[in-house]
Amino acid sequence: VQLQASGGGLVQAGGSLRLSCVLSGRTSSSYAMGWFRQVPGKEREFVATISWSGTSTVYADSVKGRFTISRDNPKNTMYLQMNSLKPEDTAVYYCAADRHSYSNTPREYDYWGQGTLVTVSS
Repeated sequence: VQLQASGGGLVQAGGSLRLSCVLSGRTSSSYAMGWFRQVPGKEREFVATISWSGTSTVYADSVKGRFTISRDNPKNTMYLQMNSLKPEDTAVYYCAADRHSYSNTPREYDYWGQGTLVTVSS
């Protein structure tokens, strides 16, 4: 299984970005998926997660109300719509897939993408 994240870039505070994550390989299995982010010198931080069906989602308090996670299973793609971006949202964003259940814990994920950099200027 491979994950490819894209959509990062430079945006001003208050702006929006949409990240995408394409899952390839053994896509016949059911995977919960999630977004995490990391800045240098800090641990990887949970952002949002979504169940395989897309009916269940969980968000970190820091992004609740601003970010929306979604997925399109026929396209094997997950999205993260990020609105009202703040400078503190600056990080490398990683997507991940979990064979068992959606989770906010990085170590429970089985597969990781390479990350996409989001920079929010003040």
